[in-house]
Amino acid sequence: MRTTNTQPVIAAVDGSQDSLRALDWALDAARRRAAPLRVVHVRQYAPWGRPEALAAGPPEPDDDRVLAEVRTRLRGPAAAQPVEYVTLRGAPAAVLPALGAEAQLLVLGSRGRGGFASLLLGSNGMAAARDAACPVVVVPRPGRGGGTFDASPAVGEPGEPPAGPGSRVVVGVDVDNPDDITLTFAFTEADLRGALLQVIAAYRWPAQPLMAPGELVPPLIDQDAVENETRALAEGLLAPHRARHPAVRAEAQALPGDAAGSLVAASGGAGLVVVGRHRRRLSAPARMMGSVTHAVLLHAACPIAVVAPSPREDATPPEE
Repeated sequence: MRTTNTQPVIAAVDGSQDSLRALDWALDAARRRAAPLRVVHVRQYAPWGRPEALAAGPPEPDDDRVLAEVRTRLRGPAAAQPVEYVTLRGAPAAVLPALGAEAQLLVLGSRGRGGFASLLLGSNGMAAARDAACPVVVVPRPGRGGGTFDASPAVGEPGEPPAGPGSRVVVGVDVDNPDDITLTFAFTEADLRGALLQVIAAYRWPAQPLMAPGELVPPLIDQDAVENETRALAEGLLAPHRARHPAVRAEAQALPGDAAGSLVAASGGAGLVVVGRHRRRLSAPARMMGSVTHAVLLHAACPIAVVAPSPREDATPPEE
């Protein structure tokens, strides 16, 4: 299925191998969406000129060596793809999130040229995932994180071969606080890829009910009942999306324990993990990613898409 969004897919590059992997991912995403690709290099410093040159503004893309290398890289594979090259100047952690206002997707590597080699995610990626208005895809380094995930028996029919590497999109759903925008993005991405959509609904276990002093111990909670209820709630959330995307095979799993751990484990061999960003509230007016999203960004083995809430939900809450 092709979308009708004419906004570009933006790939942020800085010449690093991480950003070139993100560029390849962005090119593929633009093709699937029939969207233009915009390659952006943000130059934080200006070694290209003297004070009078600085006053004239940033260089043209043709004078940017990083973009020149990208042009050479894309000359073959992007011959039929509309590609725009843009050089900007400023702090990448501020400039990159702002690009989300004019993109349908912002793609960058997990780390760039700067920072410490030991970091799992660079500051620019963290800032973009937290602040951009569009979905942000972070492409990690090969061999990072992830665990062995057994997709049977909840995923696939008996006797059906399991989904191959990269042919699975994983999304987490909180049945107590559902995020329709994140599910919409996940279904659309699975539709574009012709991929299985694996929906993970985690529930707390073992359950620890709160008791006041002197209260009787409550009866034991049946884990099977909790799991079945969680799965039923997840299936209810998926129903309208299945109707809009009949070609997508979506399978819901209810798993005990930590949501982040389940998503990271499921990322092994997947093509994409989709998570949502926290909506701002009166008690927390600043933009936040949330602990689950943060953990997935740091440890998932495959590319991670962080989906921003709707502008209405992400608006600064009014003062009381």
